[in-house]
Amino acid sequence: MPTKEENDRLTRVGPGTPGGEFMRRYWQPAALSEELPPGGAPIPVRLLGEDLALFRDESGQPGLLGIHCTHRGADLSYGRIEDGGIRCLYHGWLYDRTGRCLEQPGEPAGSRFYERIRQPAYPCHEQAGIIFAYMGPGEPPLFPNYEFLTVPQEYVFATKYHSACNYLQGNEGNFDPQHLSYLHRFLSAGEDFRQAYHAGDTCPTIDPVETEFGMHLYAVRKVGAGKHFVKVRSFFMPSGGAVGSRGEAGYNVNWHVPIDDENHWRYSILFSRDAPIDEGTMRRERTGVAANYRLERSRANRYLQDREEMKTETFIGMGRSFVVHDTWATEGEGVIYDRTTEHLGYTDRGIVVMRKLMLQAIRDVEEGRDPLHVVRDPARNVYPDLIARDDVLAAGVPWRNHWKRQSDVPESAAARA
Repeated sequence: MPTKEENDRLTRVGPGTPGGEFMRRYWQPAALSEELPPGGAPIPVRLLGEDLALFRDESGQPGLLGIHCTHRGADLSYGRIEDGGIRCLYHGWLYDRTGRCLEQPGEPAGSRFYERIRQPAYPCHEQAGIIFAYMGPGEPPLFPNYEFLTVPQEYVFATKYHSACNYLQGNEGNFDPQHLSYLHRFLSAGEDFRQAYHAGDTCPTIDPVETEFGMHLYAVRKVGAGKHFVKVRSFFMPSGGAVGSRGEAGYNVNWHVPIDDENHWRYSILFSRDAPIDEGTMRRERTGVAANYRLERSRANRYLQDREEMKTETFIGMGRSFVVHDTWATEGEGVIYDRTTEHLGYTDRGIVVMRKLMLQAIRDVEEGRDPLHVVRDPARNVYPDLIARDDVLAAGVPWRNHWKRQSDVPESAAARA
């Protein structure tokens, strides 16, 4: 288990904290593109413990500035979009998206005071329906060339969900494959055959393998004579994962982004390799999510748990949304879980490795080095092994990197789904 100091280093993300400085070395989702439509009003954003104003200038490019005008502290998220930037409503100071002050209407003619003013500003990059920001020092690293971010727009769908707990709790839930045997279990007949695999072997073999972007986590279950059901998931630094396999068609990504120490956004990204995604269907499947990206099932109403449902339909009685299930589990740990009290077991091996990688990355930043998966060389900005897969293998087939040996894979679980 981590010490209190280690737990604080992992979970505290505000400016100047070790964990916050580590998180700021990476591009992070700041908002969904749909939250800031062309011509729309600026919006307030809280990210890594900082209050910010996100806007589009007249050219449609996003800008992310400190929310308080550097003049007298007024809230820029109420500002006017005009004349090449965002204008503060209090005294008319005008800023572009790089934080340069362009105008100070109250200053005397000929004043050059505006040239000495810089509003806090962070570079933005918009892709796959998400506006990303880099909040660290110096030149940003290369924007990650992940497959799920580079497919055509109609092949990817992104949304987000609020979680009232620290980001680390949400992300650790992605790399705890044993919970699939219980938390997400459906009791009624006719469910995905993988449900039977999870329920049939509640103690899978857990094999974490470090990678250049973070970790592969294998969970291997026995599924009958001479066969293994192999799940592989990919953790990528600092707080994301390819977690839901769609077979050869693609996978789902969960990216956990700190709002502050006690709240985070779970960005959910679905991408397809073989067909456009029906956005209308995706939105209908989000039934139970309010307009502000909050779940209707929440701690305040005990997630609408139904004890009758627990008898015949679902193991936990909270409906069929995995997002709801995960949110119940991670919010129930408290806003920041005290990891000095936990008792990790065999199936927590992936979580142990993930924490080790993150603590080392924090030390790297403190010692002036780029942490793991901060990429500046274009030749290294490619990730064919960032995957999520479910396969059934013959018992004698090595599971590590098995997708690279397709001739050895006798039966694809995803193909049978």
